[in-house]
Amino acid sequence: MDIGVGAPSTVPGTDGRELAEFARRADRLGFSTLAVLDRLVYDSYDTVVTLAAAAAVTERITLAPTILLAAYRPSATLLAKQLASVDRLSGGRLVVGVAAGGREDDFTATGVPYGGRGRRLDAVLEEMERVWSGEVPGVGPRPRRGRIPLWVGGNSAASMARAARYGIGWISGSTPLHRYAEVAAAVRKSWADAGRTDQPRLGALAYVAPGADRRQAGARYLLDYYAYTGQKARFLAENVITDDTRLRETIDGYAAAGCDELMLIPCTSDAGQLDLIAKVAFG
Repeated sequence: MDIGVGAPSTVPGTDGRELAEFARRADRLGFSTLAVLDRLVYDSYDTVVTLAAAAAVTERITLAPTILLAAYRPSATLLAKQLASVDRLSGGRLVVGVAAGGREDDFTATGVPYGGRGRRLDAVLEEMERVWSGEVPGVGPRPRRGRIPLWVGGNSAASMARAARYGIGWISGSTPLHRYAEVAAAVRKSWADAGRTDQPRLGALAYVAPGADRRQAGARYLLDYYAYTGQKARFLAENVITDDTRLRETIDGYAAAGCDELMLIPCTSDAGQLDLIAKVAFG
């Protein structure tokens, strides 16, 4: 199982230099992917801009929004151009995770209806594929590999069907470890039902704040970031991973459940925690 790590772009107060150092160190330490969360109505850095900055200071690590809430963007064509630009800047290292989204205020802020967001996401994905394939005259650049691989998130049957239709795989943002194997089996069934003969690449997220002194800060961040979810925010805050034993158990548990890539999302901006994560993840 590959191990990726998140950038602290949604941790309030993170300095731009800290983000750059985070990306450099993740690249140097051997993490598979630098993941970026996506929110609009929050004190966070823009997802696409963060990925562009990361592209400039890294050399080999995959760059991925996990996940990008593409449906609240007013223009699919503009988004396709922005993502293709990041892909070219990075030398073809971009993989885009997408989902319908669950915060109405993000949609209100851009004037996009919240209702029907799943159908809108389908339309956005189809338009982006048209742009990347060159079907929209004059809109470039083209992605380095001709198209940008898509990961699709969400636990609904519609999300899994969407993954089978458009994606290279599926990524979970909220499935607890004890249910992951069950949900992964449902994804594989959706894949087979769609007539896919390949296997979906399965991903997952886990929140970490390694070091005893980071537990309180990590919990405070999760309570704030997920405040709109109520009980989920409290669950995540209470279960943020801060010690080596739990981190090792989590990595081994997801691997055993069939996960192909686990993204460890930091809850503080100190790049030094990457060394602690890498020590456990890579031995």
